[in-house]
Amino acid sequence: QVRLVESGGGLVQAGGSLTLSCAASGSIVGTNVMGWYRQAPGKQRELVATITSGGYTNWSDSVKGRFTISRDNAKNTVYLQMNSLKPEDTAVYYCRMINRGDYWGQGTQVTVSS
Repeated sequence: QVRLVESGGGLVQAGGSLTLSCAASGSIVGTNVMGWYRQAPGKQRELVATITSGGYTNWSDSVKGRFTISRDNAKNTVYLQMNSLKPEDTAVYYCRMINRGDYWGQGTQVTVSS
């Protein structure tokens, strides 16, 4: 079993920045994929970005150039640096790890005011 704990959400004005962190613990074996998804009110959960143990990334076009995903494999932690935030980035952001199973965090709220 794997546990994911997110932190770093909050309220920020448009144009501002936030950094999210997600620390994984438990039975993590070998390579894995970690990433961020988000869900806005009334919408489906969508991909933000993912990163493999080897550093390969996958992105949503809506955040390319504004967000950066990175990870510290020694700490089993993934980060999402969010710059130039827009009101449409407002959502609950969820961390996900795929590692011989599919695991999700509880989510952290990000609110961008105009």
